[in-house]
Amino acid sequence: MTQKKTIGIVGARGHTGRELIRLVAAHPGLELAFVSSRELGGQRVSDHNDGWQGDLRFENLDVDAVAAKRADAVILALPNGKAAPFVAAIDAAKPDTVIVDLSADYRFDAGWYYGLPELTRGRYAGQRRISNPGCYATAMQLAIAPLASRLAGPPQCFGVSGYSGAGTTPSDKNNLELLADNLMPYALTDHVHEREVSKQLALPVEFMPHVAPHFRGITMTVNMWLSSPMSRDAVKALFEARYADEPLVEVIDDAPWVSRIAGRHGAQIGAFTMAPGNGRVVVVATLDNLLKGAATQAMQNLNLALGFDELTSIPH
Repeated sequence: MTQKKTIGIVGARGHTGRELIRLVAAHPGLELAFVSSRELGGQRVSDHNDGWQGDLRFENLDVDAVAAKRADAVILALPNGKAAPFVAAIDAAKPDTVIVDLSADYRFDAGWYYGLPELTRGRYAGQRRISNPGCYATAMQLAIAPLASRLAGPPQCFGVSGYSGAGTTPSDKNNLELLADNLMPYALTDHVHEREVSKQLALPVEFMPHVAPHFRGITMTVNMWLSSPMSRDAVKALFEARYADEPLVEVIDDAPWVSRIAGRHGAQIGAFTMAPGNGRVVVVATLDNLLKGAATQAMQNLNLALGFDELTSIPH
């Protein structure tokens, strides 16, 4: 029997960390070596996660302690701006460690592989440093990519996320009293995911994010002007051809509903509604921000880097 690869998670208390623990628990080739959390240090993982069995406990690990674990892979599930010291320490201690960073810290760094497998798998060449895309950015790119070469101008993207996307640190965007019966717009220009998608697709993208009172799931409604008119059937056929071999991307006829994607590991894309004259199309994509928007995608990237089938441990 092949020895399992060891993996550690830094920032394991958060919503995405919980989903990652479940995915690692279901993986036949991975062994969870450590889970780091300041707030939960010393407590049993199984007391906080119904997907985990065993005596493993959260540890409050500093940068050097994480590096000293010498794991085969480390997932950094930290807020933006926190990754660099961990990367530097791991570089010094065990540079062949696979690092998957879930923050935005390395999404604009050409030295890191940007891991949205359905669109960037062909660029993977054994890199050990992987930047996981943003949740909104994943939905936007999946919705735009098949039409990217046929656009007459910037796509306009109206995004709505459940409040789990705001993380566990208290803020207006995860305050249930403020969110009740509300849709909260924020960062309406120059959002980091707007810049991220514009860079990855090499075209300007306009993005307007909102947070809603549901817990999980993203709806991304994308308005696109076409350089020449197309029929609805032709537009839909482009999406079906692009994602035909992608088990985690489902192309459907109707506009997808966020309530139907919550808890599922893939994305749905549909609507394909044409304006009169067929020079403009509206496409809707949905995904679970904690899964395909974060943990599931991280597992796809880990599997790719560690030599497993890309969908190992991912229900699909």
